[in-house]
Amino acid sequence: MDPPQNRRGGSPQPRQVPSPYNGYGRGENGRPKGGGGLGLGRLWVILDDIKFQHTVFALPFALMSSFLAAQGLPPLDKLGWILLAMVGARSAAMAFNRMVDARYDRLNPRTQGWALPAGRIRLGQYLVFWLAAVLVFLYACARLNPLALKLSPAALGILLFYSLTKRFTVFSHFFLGASLGIAPIGAWVAIREEISPESLILGTAVTLWTAGFDLIYACQDIDFDRQQGLFSWPARHGIGGALWLSRLLHLGMVGLLLLLAGLSPLRQFYLLGVLLVAALLVYEHSLVKPSDLSRVNRAFFTVNGAVSLALFGFTAIDCLWYF
Repeated sequence: MDPPQNRRGGSPQPRQVPSPYNGYGRGENGRPKGGGGLGLGRLWVILDDIKFQHTVFALPFALMSSFLAAQGLPPLDKLGWILLAMVGARSAAMAFNRMVDARYDRLNPRTQGWALPAGRIRLGQYLVFWLAAVLVFLYACARLNPLALKLSPAALGILLFYSLTKRFTVFSHFFLGASLGIAPIGAWVAIREEISPESLILGTAVTLWTAGFDLIYACQDIDFDRQQGLFSWPARHGIGGALWLSRLLHLGMVGLLLLLAGLSPLRQFYLLGVLLVAALLVYEHSLVKPSDLSRVNRAFFTVNGAVSLALFGFTAIDCLWYF
């Protein structure tokens, strides 16, 4: 890969970046730590490393879309395959991200303790996990319907491509948004075997929401990104500019959620959910200031988890009550 351009637009700046193979998974005398298999212990390490519990961010929007598409409770077998597809897709995306970013994570103080940089997992073991997650995703899509299977390679490509975008564009946050935004579109395809305006609106809303909270989270790495020549909106435009863009994106998300209400039979329970989401987003932005990033984790993990769960919960009630 060619070295990134200087962020001010100058010529490429050469730098030495360690290979992802150097030092990972090795103990004393350079020997690999542990065996080459992927036992339960190492599987648990990987699941913790990819923050498996954060599947909660995208999963509720997929479930919300499935309830809307089914106009009530979706068939339980469909729900099961949607859940499995979501778990496989996110796990594959996160594992790929950990592998391709390993050389940078080893240099970043915030990420040096992750499994690959710390040597708790070998690269080959991560690769086995990634392949298994990809197969789970593809199999679940095959069990849903032909269109889901046909679109699965494109979805997988979007999910994996995000991990490369910080090498060349400050719009990487939007690529992350798109990787979560395809979840409700995919869930609609799983139920109705079509792509509808409603699913596209919801997918775009999720894209804006995700890009908005990723802008907040990326403020923590502004110095590292600049030092390593990585591209991010905070590194290019500063923390203040990133936070303002995040606010605009979250405002756009709320607007799209209201538009969705006008195009579907959703009623007051859904609108209450949108109102609660708006309040949570206002609270999220009150936690973070350019001069104080100490509460970023609360804004990122706690509040965003509440946003996705609240919107799904109120939408599900609305669908079950009125449809």
